[in-house]
Amino acid sequence: MASNFKHYLSLVKFSHTIFAMPFAMIGFFLGYKAVGKQVVYPDWMLLYTYMPPLLLKFLLVLVCMITARSAAMAFNRYLDRSFDAMNPRTAIREIPRGIISPDSALRFVIVNCVLFVLAAGCINSICFWLSPVALFVILFYSYTKRFTALCHLVLGLGLSLAPIGAYLALTGVFNWLPILFSLAVITWVAGFDIIYAMQDVEFDASQQLHSIPVVLGKSKALRFSSLLHVCSTLAVLGAGYYGQFHWLYWVGAAVFTGMLVYQHSIVKPHDLSRVNIAFMTANGIASVVFGVLVIGSLFL
Repeated sequence: MASNFKHYLSLVKFSHTIFAMPFAMIGFFLGYKAVGKQVVYPDWMLLYTYMPPLLLKFLLVLVCMITARSAAMAFNRYLDRSFDAMNPRTAIREIPRGIISPDSALRFVIVNCVLFVLAAGCINSICFWLSPVALFVILFYSYTKRFTALCHLVLGLGLSLAPIGAYLALTGVFNWLPILFSLAVITWVAGFDIIYAMQDVEFDASQQLHSIPVVLGKSKALRFSSLLHVCSTLAVLGAGYYGQFHWLYWVGAAVFTGMLVYQHSIVKPHDLSRVNIAFMTANGIASVVFGVLVIGSLFL
């Protein structure tokens, strides 16, 4: 049982949750600062009687984040299983190796989608009605590499729903500030996904799969990724200015920007040996440190 659980965690690369989760927490605490304790909860939710309302809503947001991302990743692995089996870099994944069957992976996707919608429905009505839209975006990404090089931006769009969704969970209304953070996520994620995709340029081209590195080549793709990360930095700066944050926010913004610069300094078109350091380490530090400092600035 424990072994199967570990296999599914590996299937969905659970450790990569570190990218979007801090931004979801930023959205959540922005919502908390906006409404305080004046949050309306459904009367029929008996759980609210036995658990502090804010804590329950926080847990429901976590459930939504985890189930949505798990559904998206597992669906991507399910849909790409034939390509993964042919690519030496991805042939070790769970479905190509037969550790998890395609049918089991698909059932896992369906269960997580259902749990996501149910959790969204327990939060509030707007989250419930928007949950199918969110699922469409994050699942649709897996098809995009078959027909457009802009697939990286679709991936970014999927992860960018985190701060908006978490803010809606508490407030039930849209606001420009979480949207600015979402713009930062779109361009940040798309930029580092382009770097990651450089590992598979030859394979993707041979299978007629689309990506920015395939279309532009590695050198121009890196420049395009740099442009996206400049846009991400501008969105972070814009959010800081618009939100009139404490100085701690600007320390976080400096760390975030520094990690973007760092990853571009260690990845070269002719040397991809440190792509994983750029992808996981640099972006993980950028997201977590920025998230912690932004949330900290909200309470100072």
